[in-house]
Amino acid sequence: MTARLVPSVLGALLLSACQTTTGLSTPAPQAPPSQAAPGVVSAADPRAAAAGVEILRKGGNATDAAIATMLALNVVEPQNSGIGGGTFFVRSKDGAVSTIDGRESAPKAATANWFLDRAGNPLPGRELMAGARSAGVPGAVATMANAHARFGKLPWADLFQPAIKLAREGFVVTARLHNGLDLYGRHVTGAAKSLFFPDGTNAVAIGSTLRMPQLAQTFERLAKDGGKSFYAPASAQRIAGALSIAPRPSPMTAADVAGYSAKDRDQICGTYRVYKICGMGPPSSGGITVLMILKQLERFDMARLGRNSPVAWHLLAESERLAYADRDMYIADPQFVQVPVAGLLDPSYLAGRSALIQENRSLSVIEPGKPYGAPQRTRAPVKDDPGTTHLSIADGKGEVVSVTTTINGYFGSGIAVDGYMLNNELPDFDAAPAKDGYLVVNRVEGGKRPRSSMSPTIVYGPDGKVRLVIGAAGGSTIICQVAKALIGVIDWNMSAQDAIAMGLVFAPGTKAGVIEQGTELEAMLPQLLALGETLKIGSLGLKANAVEFVDGQWRGAADPRSEGVAMDTAGHVSVIARRANDLNGAHE
Repeated sequence: MTARLVPSVLGALLLSACQTTTGLSTPAPQAPPSQAAPGVVSAADPRAAAAGVEILRKGGNATDAAIATMLALNVVEPQNSGIGGGTFFVRSKDGAVSTIDGRESAPKAATANWFLDRAGNPLPGRELMAGARSAGVPGAVATMANAHARFGKLPWADLFQPAIKLAREGFVVTARLHNGLDLYGRHVTGAAKSLFFPDGTNAVAIGSTLRMPQLAQTFERLAKDGGKSFYAPASAQRIAGALSIAPRPSPMTAADVAGYSAKDRDQICGTYRVYKICGMGPPSSGGITVLMILKQLERFDMARLGRNSPVAWHLLAESERLAYADRDMYIADPQFVQVPVAGLLDPSYLAGRSALIQENRSLSVIEPGKPYGAPQRTRAPVKDDPGTTHLSIADGKGEVVSVTTTINGYFGSGIAVDGYMLNNELPDFDAAPAKDGYLVVNRVEGGKRPRSSMSPTIVYGPDGKVRLVIGAAGGSTIICQVAKALIGVIDWNMSAQDAIAMGLVFAPGTKAGVIEQGTELEAMLPQLLALGETLKIGSLGLKANAVEFVDGQWRGAADPRSEGVAMDTAGHVSVIARRANDLNGAHE
């Protein structure tokens, strides 16, 4: 299932052919006269990837292209991300890593009983995920503005132009957008209801043209007035006002919105074999947990076992269980709780955790460990945040960016403001604030940022140069998707495309787990059960994107489960054998 990059003429024909089945009508960019090391953009929608490539071709760098791609995704993939949500931004240039935390935050009025009923019990999932109290203060625009001010090259307003054009002129509705609306978008209200369900009942039709003039107007305002205008009094009041009159109204105030800032965080870096791996620190759990999974496997000869070995996948499942147990116990917003980062990544601690894993049997009990610096805590159940997207970019001139961005559930809270959807990120907190007499680290608190699984990652080779830029969408599976792909590339010598396309074993902190349905791993189930595994075959909503440096050039990779592609500035577009999916990726 290896992807390849084809010349622009053939790429355009292929995308045109795709139009009859997926509605993706964006032509491939035309090639410049020559470019020795073209930049590459990998994103979950070809029209968004094309926006990033357009900016690179205008002389922008990877940061500029990432912002343009994020804005375009807000238009063509509104179910998964947008300026009403949050993001984690990881950037590397000349070996220096910068990480920006644009995670949404709870209103100041939020308390421990935010998601409890009058009897003190957690609300049902549907009530948690919909309505105004599910929304946090958006952080995406603050992150874009922060990144652009520090690293951007082109004028801020230029980065909005591709998205404005898409929103004003319209774009073709794909099966994935239609299915997402039909299955998971019925909670949208107000102007969003009229936009996405024009007759009041049926989702916009596959193949129809969807225009978003209100979003275009918002982008034009932000392009002219700057990122700070999103948090200015008038805009902040519109956000707070919409949440005050929506179902399950929120006490979020304009001051909550105006007081938001994107935060620089310490990057999480470690080694796996001879590779250096860097990602986001808390409130992301991704950087730490990906490294824990890999380091616990480092003493095993994964290369010798190979991708076709049930033992290899059993070892991965066991390592996932142990790492997620620690994740759930210890990781949350570091401004509110003490996160034992050094203890969790301490080599001796991880060696002790690894010693619990055996090739010929499964763990009977999954418990968190006790890293140094860790106070007594209680763990909480794993939860999903399915409405997410990822983009990976290399500009061909030394800068790479890995960004995961989200509004959480499909179409977020269902509440629209100024043409964009507000997130429903706060259910990523643990609804019950205490368990077994201990406060849960990821409990709701005013101003706090909920823990996330998002794992934007940059990998350096033994020569110190960037080898791989990767990330994923799919809720709590994100960490496992990234770890699995890194094992594929590093241990099994796979291309990034083939590593992403591989099936997944997902075992987040409990004996139970899932083997991805419809993949090569299904045939291994009998051998895995013989090792004591309790895995079951099931569907998983997965979506990863990557760029890698191989044989002196950048290559892109995108998930065959999605509509994503990679494009480069020389005019090549990836051709990917799509995995059959009746919902065309509408699950992740």
